[in-house]
Parts: sequence; C-alpha cells; structure tokens
Amino acid sequence: MKTNSNDKSIQCTFDSFCKKVLRNEARDYFDELGHKRNREVIISELPIEIMEQLSTCDRYFEKEKTFGVLNYAVYIDDDDLAEAISELPDKKRKVILLYYFLDKSEYEIANLLHIPRTSIEYQRTSTIKLLKELMGG
Repeated sequence: MKTNSNDKSIQCTFDSFCKKVLRNEARDYFDELGHKRNREVIISELPIEIMEQLSTCDRYFEKEKTFGVLNYAVYIDDDDLAEAISELPDKKRKVILLYYFLDKSEYEIANLLHIPRTSIEYQRTSTIKLLKELMGG
C-alpha cells in the first residue's frame, strides 16, 4: 500500500513534535539537576558544628533502662520511671512490665508466671501505688 503525501506530512509533523517534546524534557531534566547541584551540599562536606547538630545518640541499648522479662527486653525512656521500676521486687516488676509495656492481659500474665489471675490483679494495683510513692506522688 502506498502512502500519499498527506500521510507522509502528518507523519513528519508528528515525528518533529515528538523530538521537540523529548528535547524539552531532557533540557528541563538537566536544568533541574543543575539547580539541585547549586542548592544541595554533600553531607561529608558539612562543617563539624553542623554535623553535630544533625547527629543523635542511640540510647536504645542502655543497660540501666532496659529490663528483661521472660524472653522480652523492655526499654524505658523516662529516667525516673526506670529508676522506680528497678527498685521493685522481681515478681512485681515482671507483672508491671508485662501488663503495661508488653500489653499482656491478666490472664496471659497468669499463664506465663503460673500464678492465679486474682493475684496478678492484686500485684498490679498494689505495685502502681508503690510506684507512685517511689516517684514522689
């Protein structure tokens, strides 16, 4: 099948349009890269003062604030609360950590510690009172 001159003209016009679009997109892309290059700074080239402002200290593994209960490790961020919990007897500490920090129900705690559920409830409420006293009301 032969193409007539009108089809050829349309094809050339479309070809020209596509090339123009691609050329403009490439130009826009390189312009954007140039703008980014002018605005952004490589982090290794920053002064030490700015680097210190951007850094943070990882405190997740501080031993004073991490409590082990069963096979779990519980990290407590608040210094006063961590100190008060560390002063609790082992059994009461386990109940508080399991209930409030690991979201275990009284039934689950009772099964894990092999203690009656009512005992867990009593220890939890009495320990909360004790924690309030240890933290100053």
